[in-house]
Amino acid sequence: RKNTKRVPSFRKLLRTSKIKLDNKLKNKQYKQQSAARKYRKEQKKLREAVRDAISRKPFPLEECKKKQVAEKWEEEEEDALPLDMMDEDDLKLMEDLAQKASFLTRDLSSNEPVHIKKRKHESVIDKYEKVPRRMETEPEKELIHLLPIKDKGGIIPQTIEKPVLNGAQDEEEDAEEMEEAEDFNEEPLPVLTPEEMAARRRQKLQERKMHIAALASAILSEPDNNIKKLKELRAMLMEQDPNVAVIVRKLVMVSLMEIFKDIAPSYKIRPLTEAEKATKVKKETQKLREFEEGLVSQYKFYLENLEQTIKDWKQRKLKKSNVISLKAYKGLAEIAVKCLCELLVALPHFNFHNNIIVLIVPLMNDASKTISELCFEAVKKLFKQDKLGYASLGVVKVISGLVRGRNYDVRPEVLKVFLHLRIKEVELQKDSEDIAPKKKFMTYKEKRKHLSRMQRKWKKAEEKLERELLEAEASESKEKKLKLHTETLNVVFVTYFRILKKAQKSPLLPAVLEGLAKFAHLINVEFFDDLVIVLHSLIASGGLSYRESLHCILSAFHILSGQGDVLNIDPMKFYTHLYKTLFSLHAGRTNDDIGIVLQCLDVMFAKRRKQVSQQRALAFLKRLSTLALHVLPNSSVGILATNRVLMQTFPKMDLLLDNDSQGSGVYLPELEEPEHCNAQNTALWELHLLQRHYHPTVQKFAAHLIVGAPTEGSGALSLDLSQRPATELFEAYSMRGMTFNPPVASVTPRRKDTFSQMDAFIDEELNKQLQHHISETVVHKPLDFAKHFKDSSLL
Repeated sequence: RKNTKRVPSFRKLLRTSKIKLDNKLKNKQYKQQSAARKYRKEQKKLREAVRDAISRKPFPLEECKKKQVAEKWEEEEEDALPLDMMDEDDLKLMEDLAQKASFLTRDLSSNEPVHIKKRKHESVIDKYEKVPRRMETEPEKELIHLLPIKDKGGIIPQTIEKPVLNGAQDEEEDAEEMEEAEDFNEEPLPVLTPEEMAARRRQKLQERKMHIAALASAILSEPDNNIKKLKELRAMLMEQDPNVAVIVRKLVMVSLMEIFKDIAPSYKIRPLTEAEKATKVKKETQKLREFEEGLVSQYKFYLENLEQTIKDWKQRKLKKSNVISLKAYKGLAEIAVKCLCELLVALPHFNFHNNIIVLIVPLMNDASKTISELCFEAVKKLFKQDKLGYASLGVVKVISGLVRGRNYDVRPEVLKVFLHLRIKEVELQKDSEDIAPKKKFMTYKEKRKHLSRMQRKWKKAEEKLERELLEAEASESKEKKLKLHTETLNVVFVTYFRILKKAQKSPLLPAVLEGLAKFAHLINVEFFDDLVIVLHSLIASGGLSYRESLHCILSAFHILSGQGDVLNIDPMKFYTHLYKTLFSLHAGRTNDDIGIVLQCLDVMFAKRRKQVSQQRALAFLKRLSTLALHVLPNSSVGILATNRVLMQTFPKMDLLLDNDSQGSGVYLPELEEPEHCNAQNTALWELHLLQRHYHPTVQKFAAHLIVGAPTEGSGALSLDLSQRPATELFEAYSMRGMTFNPPVASVTPRRKDTFSQMDAFIDEELNKQLQHHISETVVHKPLDFAKHFKDSSLL
């Protein structure tokens, strides 16, 4: 039998607690067991009543005899004992009993005595009619056991009947559910063709779009009066029509995002206190409060919807309605992430910004490339436009917690976003006072001494007003900004130092070294000595790539060129490592690393000119000139610009422009120690080759260095080349976009005329040779010539 009972509706379950549901389940099981017991008892009693009725029905004597004989024969056939095995007395007794009707008509299964008194005036039919056809049973009453009572006689149990509840309300709800089921089980819709389905879908989609546009325009036109329409628009995020659900939800997400960006105020809305709520205010103020409260609540619900969409996609969950497939959920999740990124950048001052940061930062490490790139770009934009530092500090803290919580198993790009922080200065000493000048107010003694009573009264009111203006001022002081930047950089360095200490073989190490190279001048002096030792140990281990070792060198010299001047640390080992590995660069894959080399050379020589010896400078000048022959034009320009700085910074660099050797010894180019390679005994013959380079800018630099890199005169460079640093020239003449700087000149018209003349001359010579060949063939072999033209397909 099909179970037609429906599951309770959600509305009914919503009003029912868990304990009540458990009690209902127990009562239901108890009732089922009781009903089963009652049914078994009824069947048993009914069988007994039928058996009694049959046994009490009298039969005629002849029929009984026939029946008895038939049964006797059957028994004999089956399992009866033969008569010859019975005694004569027993056989005689059985024959005597067989002659009596009471013996034959009596039901042997009954326990009544043989000579029971017969009831008078009772027919067989009346007796049969008195047997009940169906057992009437009253429902068993459920009992509730109470605490027992104890008296002299012992313990007396106490029970009461369970009251019967009125099931009118349940019947009404069941009736409503049956009506809903009937509505649901209506006749199926007629089958539509694909063209009709597409047309109906377009019509539905157009209706939804018009509805979204109407709601959005009404909210934007009067946000104060139409703030409740935000709820109606947000309800469309739960679109249930499977034909248009995905597109409608995407449109609603984007529309709400744009609406919040437009109507959100430029301040953070705080909740009202109980005292403020109890205070009577003007109608305008009350209206503003209602608008702000509704805006914050709808904004919160909207962010929760976006978060739930992303979670459903990440956990691969489907709703019970199955309106949207898992494949479509990915597109919804991407739109949700895009909306969150837009709000992260556009509303850094508004409510729930930290909640958005907590959602976005873990998605930077997502496996989906599209989602991770969206989050990267959003965080980069936030760092670049954050002038004060509140939002940057929040993001940096969440990233640090993410890296530590994942045990440093995150993508390197997560740490590379630190490079976009706008931090140029920090508080180097926490106890420094008055970094930004504060507003000074007169003390009580000064007022008493210099001002009259009325003046003191006016001064007091003026100072109170100035204090309130300072509190409400939008632009923060420099002191506050420096404190935020200091705290942010402390979190960054703690993250970097943890990785250097615990995860030196992690793929995050290049990002850490690159970050240290950028922010090393802001590190506290106390860490300089230990950090330089760690960097040198990383280089000496040999486990770093060439780019990573360059970042180590750059970080070390950034440390030593700032506050590290006061430390007695010899960086000769870093000079040696760079000199030794310069020839690892070439015009192939490592050409981009020359930008880092140029930064290292700038810090190592230009900013530490007093600590560099002449032999070291000559060795680097010679090796860089040799390297300029093996790299791309933009790298050659950058290297020659660095050589120009070396020749102008250090004296006696023109020794390499002469053929005469200085001092004893021979130049040893394969030696890895720049101090002992005797670079003063060689010459810069590479400049003569670079003068014939195909790039015009390289030619200009080579010609400039050959004459000694003068700052003025005929051999001087133009201002465009002389005033730009080497790293900028390296980027300016880059060939990444397959472009040549300066652009290659096009072919002149004169050149085209020359080609045309050459083509005409060649055609004329070919015609002459052909005519000469034809004439010889006609004169000497006329038949063959005619045969040739006869067989030719050209005729």
